[in-house]
Amino acid sequence: MTTTRRHLTRDDLAPLARAATGRALTGVTRLRGGSKKGVYRLALDDGTTVVAYVWSPDEDYWDAGPSDPRDPFSAGTGLDVFTAAHDRLVAAGVRTPRLLYADPAMDAVVVEDMRGGSLEEALERDPVADHAALQLLAAELRTLHTQEGPAFGKVALVDNGGTSSAGSAARRITEGALHHIEQAAVRDERIAVVREQLEETVRRLASAVRPRARHTLVHGELGADHVLLDDRGRPALIDIEGLMYADVEWEHVFLRIRFGPRHYDVLRAPGLDEDRMRLYRLAMHVSLVAGPLRLIEGDFPNPEGMREIAESNLVRVLELVG
Repeated sequence: MTTTRRHLTRDDLAPLARAATGRALTGVTRLRGGSKKGVYRLALDDGTTVVAYVWSPDEDYWDAGPSDPRDPFSAGTGLDVFTAAHDRLVAAGVRTPRLLYADPAMDAVVVEDMRGGSLEEALERDPVADHAALQLLAAELRTLHTQEGPAFGKVALVDNGGTSSAGSAARRITEGALHHIEQAAVRDERIAVVREQLEETVRRLASAVRPRARHTLVHGELGADHVLLDDRGRPALIDIEGLMYADVEWEHVFLRIRFGPRHYDVLRAPGLDEDRMRLYRLAMHVSLVAGPLRLIEGDFPNPEGMREIAESNLVRVLELVG
């Protein structure tokens, strides 16, 4: 586990800024929120700004090492994963910050800076006024979810002819839920007490899910903090490295958790499979207990925020068991 992390400086990023924009770098601000990559706002000598994403061990607080691209739920990290996701979204007509430059040697990209803030911040300021942005996001999601792929898996893998190590979303999510229960039980006694009941519930819910051949394009972790607004209030999806072809219900379970009942009503879609929704809801809550609890064992800079996520989802897990 990394204990001393070196974040990038103006001197480190100046060559990247020059190569991407032709401008001199005058200032750097490291933006908070990333746990797998460094996000830096670069101020240029003409008064404009761009944003750099940098993947390196010092920027990855999960300290997970190399990810397996054949596992649809492995950490989506690196320039190749990002550019494949970016290009797929652009081809689908879904807004994401424009890719301006890619540097394979540095494992970094430069994208446009969206200065309208996040949708999360906008909804906290004025939920009524920013209902329009939520409706625009709903339209983007309808566009996203009309896109289909030939198989379950990460876009970077499937669109290049690769084959996932998991045969279906339901099977992989079930396996993941059982693994996350095991991880969470080690870290929280309340999960340990109901571990067997939880495992039995996951298997029972999984047995009700019928096979499906359709694989829908989904973001995978789409909360309001992963939506930025441009200067006209139009939404753009960020943190797109997890883009994959999967069951659309996985997306909607996450949307419902992160947006809450009031805002999710705008994003709700017809025709969702309730058996999948029940299984995926429990699996998602368990993952949002196990993941944060593991992350805060390291040196993540906002442990209290992660502890709150784990606690709120643990309450939901205990409500759903049995």
